[in-house]
Amino acid sequence: MTNTKPSLYDYTLQELSRIVTPSFRTKQIYGWLYHQYAQDFNAMKNIPKTLKEQLIQTYIINPLKIVRKEESSDGTIKYLFELQDGKTVEAVWLKMKEDKYTICVSTQVGCKVGCAFCLTAKGGFTRDLTAGEIVAQVVSLKHDNNHPHNKKINIVYMGMGEPLDNLDNLTKAIEIFQEKDGLAIGGKRQTVSTSGLSNKIDALGKMDLGVHIAISLHAVDDELRTELIPMNKAHNIHSIIEAVKRFPIDTRKRVMFEYLVIKNKNDDLGSAKKLIKLLSGIKAKVNLIYFNPYPGTAYQRPSYEDMRNFQEYLIQHGLLATIRDSKGIDISAACGQLKEKTKNKLKD
Repeated sequence: MTNTKPSLYDYTLQELSRIVTPSFRTKQIYGWLYHQYAQDFNAMKNIPKTLKEQLIQTYIINPLKIVRKEESSDGTIKYLFELQDGKTVEAVWLKMKEDKYTICVSTQVGCKVGCAFCLTAKGGFTRDLTAGEIVAQVVSLKHDNNHPHNKKINIVYMGMGEPLDNLDNLTKAIEIFQEKDGLAIGGKRQTVSTSGLSNKIDALGKMDLGVHIAISLHAVDDELRTELIPMNKAHNIHSIIEAVKRFPIDTRKRVMFEYLVIKNKNDDLGSAKKLIKLLSGIKAKVNLIYFNPYPGTAYQRPSYEDMRNFQEYLIQHGLLATIRDSKGIDISAACGQLKEKTKNKLKD
């Protein structure tokens, strides 16, 4: 790792107040970071020169730089960021309905989980992201898209990496986003998507941060799920379902179950029937996702008809189910695709 400096994005307001005095200066700096999206200490006009010089010596603002962008015809923008040590991660700007936006962020460089269908897994695991590197993705995307600090945004921890495998930095980032003097993004606008580390689901639940949880289920029996997600041997479906039942959920909300539909693997009505039984007793919503093929994968995208039949069967039997629109299908929108494409281009 090259010589790196800590980022100011790494600090909660309370932590920053121990570094910067008096306290009103801390709030001013927080305003520059999260309201003005300042990328340079010299842009902080009302901060004394001596304080700025002290900060410049020890800290940086943004630990990321945008090295590549791809924009889809549907408004989705995929970003490839370079970190201070030269490693790269991805984030996605998703345009939803009615001028609403979601940012999908990464929590690790690579991933330990090793899902068979995921391109990120092919590169193995390198390291966890710091809280500041997670926060920087959101600030960078809001800044790049001229998105005002007080305009609502949703965050999904669903990019590269398993969020709960980086629990300490994940939860610190969640708290930094919630700071009233910062971006003020409440827990209800933050969703942690996990492949199902049942013990970490319990640990996150005990912190009671008000966030939503989404479970990447993808299969209704342990045999197929272990093929798709080898980690299932340690955290099987039963342990995940029990952990979800213990997780503190806003009574008005549902637990999201992500179900990646793969042709001839889990797209039949027998699987739909098992899914209904599995989620019985949970206030659940199933998000059906088309598998997004990438070069070299053996898995295939399901047909439109099979996808609709699967959804209709779930709905007819009382389970709320939606089909997620495939965003950015004309660009490298699946996790790890832009990173892999860029790496291959550099080799050519």
